[in-house]
This record gives sequence, structure tokens and C-alpha cells, in this order.
Amino acid sequence: MISTLHIKNIGIIDDLSINLNNGLNILTGETGAGKTLIIDSLGIISGERFSKEMIRKGENHSYVEACIYMPENELAVDGNIIVSREIYLNGRNMCKINGRMVTVNELKEFMGSIIDIHGQHDNQQILNPATHIEYLDAFGSKEILKYKQEYQKLYNEYIRIKLELKENFGDEKEKQRKLDLLKYQFDEIENANIKIGEDEKLESDRKLILNSEKINESLSIADLEVSEHTMDALNSAIRALEKIEDLDEKHSKVLNALKSSYYDLQEIARDISDCRENVYFDEEERRNIETRLDTIFSLKRKYGNTIEEILKYKDKLEKEIIQLENIDEYNNKLKEKLNLLEKEMQSIAINIHEYRKEYAIKLEQEVNKELSDLEMRNAEIKIDIDKENNFNSNGLDKVQMLIKTNIGEDFKELTKIASGGEMSRIMLAIKNVLSDVDNVPVLIFDEIDTGISGIAAKSVGEKLKSISKMHQVLCVTHLASIAAKGDYNYYIYKKVENEKTQTNVNMLNEEETIKEIARIASGDITEISLEHAKALRNN
Repeated sequence: MISTLHIKNIGIIDDLSINLNNGLNILTGETGAGKTLIIDSLGIISGERFSKEMIRKGENHSYVEACIYMPENELAVDGNIIVSREIYLNGRNMCKINGRMVTVNELKEFMGSIIDIHGQHDNQQILNPATHIEYLDAFGSKEILKYKQEYQKLYNEYIRIKLELKENFGDEKEKQRKLDLLKYQFDEIENANIKIGEDEKLESDRKLILNSEKINESLSIADLEVSEHTMDALNSAIRALEKIEDLDEKHSKVLNALKSSYYDLQEIARDISDCRENVYFDEEERRNIETRLDTIFSLKRKYGNTIEEILKYKDKLEKEIIQLENIDEYNNKLKEKLNLLEKEMQSIAINIHEYRKEYAIKLEQEVNKELSDLEMRNAEIKIDIDKENNFNSNGLDKVQMLIKTNIGEDFKELTKIASGGEMSRIMLAIKNVLSDVDNVPVLIFDEIDTGISGIAAKSVGEKLKSISKMHQVLCVTHLASIAAKGDYNYYIYKKVENEKTQTNVNMLNEEETIKEIARIASGDITEISLEHAKALRNN
């Protein structure tokens, strides 16, 4: 249950804390006092949409926090779970569960199992067709539950095998598609006949070809300078020194060194000449190199960053192809097991289907009786059960609740009901029948009394009281007959402080509750209205 609700900066609510209790909590007060803002705040903490216009004027953020007492929940600390949501004018959201940051969707999913809000324009959890089969099965109790547990074990194994077959390409078309892809990739790499280091050599050759003109020019200059100018100069120097080499030993040494340099330079000149002769530009060879490099680049883009990685990937492809071509035997065994499971599941699903048809009739009768008690005597619920061909987690059935509210009309989906007052009473009827099996602990009814009075209002109060035995119920009402049923009554009012309007709340004692019921019943507190309020309270 929600033990404490703290609201800050929403509408005319400045800073408000409400301590709530088990049973039926009734919220009353003058129109515009802030009752609906409290319900809206519960929607905000449940992950519903929030408009920044709801932030209190002059403030830059709003804040809602709820302390939820759920000792059986694994997230509870000392039996409590603290949930909060802070929203800023710039649209930033900050959601927390027990201090841990969560997304709005995570908050919504968590709170969806705790709070169910029923208002004039809300999409209740019970309106979701996906939950209808769960309600029917819970209503069917032991018989259906026994078969469902047995079916669920088989279904889990069924899903596991189907997944394994998919991964093993047990589907022949999928297998062949994958095999074709693997072989295509393998052949593409194989036919390219790439070799480690090939790309580096090609890049080097390409660089030489693209710079051949520049290389040739530089080598020509070097050849001219060395072969003609430098060699001629050295030759002249040698002839000059030869004339004086006999005159001094030093001259002979210099001459020998100069001759050695001359012979070395001759070798260099030949090397330069050879390099020059080998420089050429072949357009066709350049195109061939470019094409080969493009092929290698394409393979790198698909299969690896280096030739080594590509060749490793080719080895992996070869292993996968061999494995896939020999997997049929194992998959055939899985398919045999799957066929046996389907036969067992089919048998159990048929039993579940028969029980669902039986309990659907009983559930229809009980809900329709509740509708009659709620002064919807012409309304009728019908539970539609379609048996499908494909297995799902619940068997073979698709279950949906349909309704018609007037004689002569066709049955329609619950979501197609137009009247808000009718919608609220339909929800109340279904909730009352399923109160023992509905696991959502907190039910909130916002002005469920809209459009009703008299006997219908009295019946609504009785149904709310009945539901509150199994759930914490919060109800905003304007009817005395409903307010009189409250286990705890809260008066919501507004007052002006420092030229600002703000909402306040008081939990009423018994005497104050009688006065509030009297005020609602007659608009004024008189002896007659007080006696009437006491009578309603006693009843």
C-alpha cells in the first residue's frame, strides 16, 4: 500500500504530504480544491505523461514521492520502497526507485503492478486485452492453473528447441540462405588469391609509378652532375697530382685517396645510370595495380582490417560451411522432439480451452450481476474466446472481454465504451468480481460517481467497500453515500497565504467525517443533514 504521498509544486499544490491507510480512503472537498491534482500526481509517479504547464507558477520543477509498504517485494528496505519523480521546466525527468536512477519507462513498468488508476479518461490496465486471459485463468483458479503449469513447462522447452533450431538453421530455407552466403564469402576471398604483404608491395609500386616523372628528372640531374661534371673534375685533379707524387710521400697518399674516391664515384654513377634506365611509366600496369588494390580494399572492408585477418576469416568460413552441411542429423532429432512436444501441448491446450469456456460463462454471469447492482441493468459482458493455430504462453486461446450497454446493440471492445460514468461502473464491477485474484494492491477511482445518484451511488459505495477488503482504495467523490463508506476520510481544501493559493489536506476524525458527509449531502451543515449523515454512516 501507499503509506505516504509527498507532492511539491504541482498546480496549486505547494508542498503537501498525505499519510494514507489500508482500506477505503475517501477524498472529498470543494471543486477546485486540488483533489484531481492529487490523483494526477499519482499518475505522474506511475510514469504517465506530464505537461510542464502543471508546474506551479514561479517554480522551475515539480516533485512527487511515494513511500510504498510492500514487505514481500525483494526491492523493499525495511518493508518500504521509495519511488520519486522530479520534472523540470526544460523537460528533464529524474526518476528513482529506492534511490536508484531509472528511466520513465522503467518507472511505468514497475508502478504498473502497484497502482491502477480509474478515471474519466484513463486507460485502465484491465482494458488491455492482453490481461483478459490472465483474469479469466485466475478466476478459473485451481483447474486451469494446474494445466497451465504443466503446459508452461512444455512451452518453455518448445521455445528453447525452436530457438536452437533457428540458431542451427533447422529451417531448410534459412539454412540454405545462410549456406549460400557463407559459400559466396568464402569463394570471394578464395578467388582473390591474396597473399600476406601483397598490399604493401602494391602500394610501393603504385607510389613509384605515380612519381616516375619526378624520379626520372632527379636521377637525370644526379647522373649529369656525377658522370660528367664531378668525374671530369676528379680526373683532372688526379692527373695534376700524378705530376708531383714522387716529390713527397704526402702527395702520393692524397693521390691514392683521390683515386679511391674516383673509383667509388664510378660505381655510384653506374648505379644512378641503372636506376634511371629502370624508371618507366606504364599506364596499363598502373591500372592493374589500382584494380588489385581496390579488390584488396573491398575484402578488407567486408572481412578484416588486414590480409592476415581476411585469411583467418576465410578459415572460419570454411569451418562453418562444413558444420552447417553436416548439421541435419542433429536438427532432425530436435524436430522429432518438437513434434512430440506439440502433441502434448495440443492435448493440454484443448483441456485449458474447455475449462476457459466453462469459467467464461460463470465470470460473465457474476460481472453482469454486478452491473445490474450498479444500475446498469441493460448492460452485458461477454467473454470472447478464439482458439488459434499457433501456440503461445497461454495455450492456443485469445481471450477478450466485450460489452454492450444497451439492448439491441452489438458487443464491442471495452475501450469503445463512450460514457465515462458507464466505463467507471464497468471497471468497478469487474474489479469487484476479480478482487480476490487481482494482484494490483492499490486501486484509485477518480470521481467514479460521475453521472450516477440514488440507488446506483449506494451500490457503487458498497462495491468500493467490498474491494477495499482486498486492496488499498483511494476514491475522489462528491456523493455522500459513497463518502459514508470510507474507512478514512480526507478533506481537501485550499487557502491563500502570502498572496498565493495552496492546497491543504486534513484527515478527519469521526465527528468531522459526519460533518463533511452532511455538507456533501445538503450543501450546508444542519441538524437534519447531520442526522442524515449519521444514518448513512451507520448503514
